[in-house]
Amino acid sequence: MTRAAVELAISFACVAANPRDVFVSKEGGKTLVQIYVRDNNVEQALKALKKKMQREGTFREMKRRKFYEKPSEKRARQKAEAVRRARKLIRKRMQREGLV
Repeated sequence: MTRAAVELAISFACVAANPRDVFVSKEGGKTLVQIYVRDNNVEQALKALKKKMQREGTFREMKRRKFYEKPSEKRARQKAEAVRRARKLIRKRMQREGLV
């Protein structure tokens, strides 16, 4: 992702309480991501923000909400995600028990 895209993502949902801090928040004002800019190194802060947003699935969510999703498609997607999570949990449990 380019710097402009990350800056767009920052401006998408940012509230700056302190010029040196970046808070990405939801509607309720609850802080989800907090990045500190150290030594005016904005590049490093953008990289850290991108990494955190990637881990939390923010980019996936933005991509998914780009277009309208029919309720039937939403149910099918949620069901597939639940199946994937359940399979992953079983796989991890089996690995921990030494069966795999």
